[in-house]
Amino acid sequence: MQKGVKFRIYPNKEQQNLINRTFGCCRLVYNMGLKARSDGYKNGEKVNYNQTSKMLTELKSQEDYKFLKDVDCQALQQSLRNLDRGFVNFFAKRAKYPCFKSKRNNHQSYRTVNQKNIVRIEGNRIRLPKIGWVKIKQSMEVGHINNATIERSPSGKYYAVLNVEFEPASKPCKGSEIGIDMGIRAFYTDSNGNVAANPKFTEKAMRKLANEQRRLSRKQKNSNNHRKQRFKVSLAYEKVANQRNDFLQKLSTKLICENQTICIEDIKVKELIGRNNKEHVAKKRHNLNRSQYSAGWYMFFEMLKYKALWYGRNLIKVPSDFPSSRLCSDCGFDNTALDDVSIRKWTCPECGSVHDRDVNAAKNILNKGLQMQFD
Repeated sequence: MQKGVKFRIYPNKEQQNLINRTFGCCRLVYNMGLKARSDGYKNGEKVNYNQTSKMLTELKSQEDYKFLKDVDCQALQQSLRNLDRGFVNFFAKRAKYPCFKSKRNNHQSYRTVNQKNIVRIEGNRIRLPKIGWVKIKQSMEVGHINNATIERSPSGKYYAVLNVEFEPASKPCKGSEIGIDMGIRAFYTDSNGNVAANPKFTEKAMRKLANEQRRLSRKQKNSNNHRKQRFKVSLAYEKVANQRNDFLQKLSTKLICENQTICIEDIKVKELIGRNNKEHVAKKRHNLNRSQYSAGWYMFFEMLKYKALWYGRNLIKVPSDFPSSRLCSDCGFDNTALDDVSIRKWTCPECGSVHDRDVNAAKNILNKGLQMQFD
């Protein structure tokens, strides 16, 4: 199988300059390719990847663009590949129309293909085309490297994201089955009654984020103080993102190790927030949207998805329109009064079972998921 691993790298000033120039050249080639394809579309002509690749070859022969020869040629080709993939996704209605890249975007990256094993790690260094040997902080051993993406974060840190071959090590599990009901007060509640607390990293850091952002707004734009404060803002947001990622990675791994079958709701976060925006009480809905975004549900679902594939677990997605909160998990009675989300505990009028709203929903998700598995 393949997976992506991310290591921080420490290029010297000369290497940083060359990496930054590569960012700029890839951005230039991408934008010129996008303009050529857009102009061709307006004139009734079809411009594909091969034609933009030919355009790149012609550019390198021109005196005004000879600087393109100073950077990694594979990175330039991959930028055109990215553009072509963007158009494929657009015509398949999976994405919006590709837009021009800006140098003002704080997050810059380029991808290079590992040809003839040029990209490799030896000791505490990694070799990159045109860049040479760069110091790397490696946290795990990796297999064969297929390609490498070099990134610069908004805080000015450099990373190498490697696509590597690997063989997943088997992880023993208890063979149990579990249903999960996602929430805001608690991150999730499972069918066994266990509750994972929501750490709410964004909410806890909100005062610091606001203060740093306020200081930035008072600095004169394009000044050194403005640049320094912008890095402080980026570091504050980066810390929240790292805390969230660490929490989700550990929690998803724990679930994969303990259970053979995991049933979750098929929640589309963007659609859910879109529905919230159409509701009344704008202020309350705004706070709800922020909480749903900061919880990281989508990231959590994606982690469960690829880890289940790695280790042979069953991940079942129950349709989001399934009324898991209203049904009695014992007798199946549909209690429409539970459309009021303020009701946290209730007694079934049919069988008399007393339910916690979230635990009951998790049990219903588990039952529905097992039913879907064997249907």
